[in-house]
Amino acid sequence: MAISNQNLKYLRKLRGWTQEEFAQKIGIKRSLLGAYEEERAEPRIDVLEVVCDIFKLTLDEVLRKDLSDNKGNYLAKRRAIKLASGRPDIPFVPVKAAAGYLAGYADPEFVDELNTFTLPMLSGGNYRAFEIVGDSMLPTPSGSVIVGEKVDKLDDLKNNTACIVISKSEGIVYKRVQRNGRQKNKMTLVSDNPVFHPYTVNLDDILEMWQAQVVISRTDNVSRWNMNQLTELVSDLKEQVSSLKKRMN
Repeated sequence: MAISNQNLKYLRKLRGWTQEEFAQKIGIKRSLLGAYEEERAEPRIDVLEVVCDIFKLTLDEVLRKDLSDNKGNYLAKRRAIKLASGRPDIPFVPVKAAAGYLAGYADPEFVDELNTFTLPMLSGGNYRAFEIVGDSMLPTPSGSVIVGEKVDKLDDLKNNTACIVISKSEGIVYKRVQRNGRQKNKMTLVSDNPVFHPYTVNLDDILEMWQAQVVISRTDNVSRWNMNQLTELVSDLKEQVSSLKKRMN
């Protein structure tokens, strides 16, 4: 197989794209991409230039170097570019990538291919950003991006710390974490929205945890409480207070 044809196939698989998805991104038909990958046609230069823009490569690299045999060099180059700014590079995990992240969170190649950004207020550390959905952490609205710092030791976390928790059973969730001294093998996850009840997860089930440092939200994404739910919540609290008073008397 010609080097350029081989590189097209390697780069597509590196991102986890189907032929249809990759073809759309580089502006050609899927059938033509298939012909390129099967070496039934030579890739056009204008197509290779688009590929170079996507992967931050030079035309010479795509035409002359076997990228699949030089993964370390290619990824090392990407990391060097990311670190050139002097600020920590923050990989971003959107909702649509959540399923893939559960399988590839520990794979450096998968993480390196995530979109990244930097924040001026963060320096050093190991950070990652996650898009959240749902109202369980109101007033933080659905669609917000939570930037978290990697938690290496769960014992160092204080109770009620807000974290992104990645687990086998629950996937990616944004909650406050609580430890119970009598249940050392479990952790309780608590929502800021009191309508959502706390629940526990086994520590063995947790794959990663990222302590929330920054919340990024759109200015037009206004947090709204469900008034019916709030009314029910207040009513329940009144009943609980009344019950406590009776017991005390």
